[in-house]
Amino acid sequence: MDKAFWKGKRVFVTGHTGFKGTWLVMMLHQLGAKIYGYSLDIPSTPSLFVLCEVSSLLEEDFRGDICDLEKLKSSMLKSAPEVVFHLAAQPLVRLSYIDPFTTYKTNVMGTLNVLMCASYNPEVKSILSVTTDKCYENKEWEQGYTEEDELGGHDPYSSSKACAEIVSKSIRSSFLAKSNKVMATARAGNVIGGGDWAQDRLIPDFMRSFLKNETLEIRSPGSTRPWQHVMEPLRGYIDLAEACFNDPKYAQAWNLGPNDEDCKSVEYIVNHLAEIMPNHKPSINILPQNQGPHEANFLKLNCSKIKRELGWVPYLSLNQSLALTAEWYLAYFEKKELKEFTAQQIKTYLNQENKIAK
Repeated sequence: MDKAFWKGKRVFVTGHTGFKGTWLVMMLHQLGAKIYGYSLDIPSTPSLFVLCEVSSLLEEDFRGDICDLEKLKSSMLKSAPEVVFHLAAQPLVRLSYIDPFTTYKTNVMGTLNVLMCASYNPEVKSILSVTTDKCYENKEWEQGYTEEDELGGHDPYSSSKACAEIVSKSIRSSFLAKSNKVMATARAGNVIGGGDWAQDRLIPDFMRSFLKNETLEIRSPGSTRPWQHVMEPLRGYIDLAEACFNDPKYAQAWNLGPNDEDCKSVEYIVNHLAEIMPNHKPSINILPQNQGPHEANFLKLNCSKIKRELGWVPYLSLNQSLALTAEWYLAYFEKKELKEFTAQQIKTYLNQENKIAK
């Protein structure tokens, strides 16, 4: 990741008001990029985007639906970006059972809209389309899935993201191959970090249980996921977008996940958080296994490809990631100035191992 490359780069980010989008904008801002955001209105309360005053970091803050093709097209043309990060999505498994129509519309047709708008935009050269580790046909394997494994998905969310991967590959082959535009897709694991308040996610549920003095309900304590701090895959997204800008050979699908030893159970996450936040230990209720819709029990990524070909490796262990996450929420509970606090977490992270060019 070359700071000189990003300085002054015009970057278009979809989903910039969400959890990952907010962290990405703040990271790109520290690299000196000129950022244009396109998103629905603030998705949650409290909002990381609002708490960190991220609108002040943007060249322009467009509000709209990626399913609104004309508005998206005009916003991207006005921005004239050189790089596009597509993060906007319906990101929740359980919500996809409640509203599969919006899930498929947003994650499949919305992705098609973004990629086609980027393909028509004369200034765009590099595109990074974000999907998920759940795009694989989950066979409850102990080994990690590679980029060549079968796509699928039991639930509508996972299936829609597999469809987004198929759409992305088709657009790359049919529209981008003969142009100067290069597009990669990124399949990251379960992200954690400060400022996530989404429903039906483990750490936000943990923090809400403290705020509201309620019992924390755990659906599947034995379920194992590739947990990683949100800054880890975002650094990978930035690396990939830069690589695509410089070399078309990176126009592929890429896994970004933690080291194997950091694929831990839900129970481990809850217990470790309770240890490092001793005054915030909630009462816990483990729900029956057959309660609620199907969710995968075991999921792990094989990230040897991106380590080998791009040199991307995790900086943080799971325990370090949980410590950073706990520090952020404690700062929130203590009513600290979160824009500065979050920016400092990013600065410290990006300076690790002198990875940023001086």
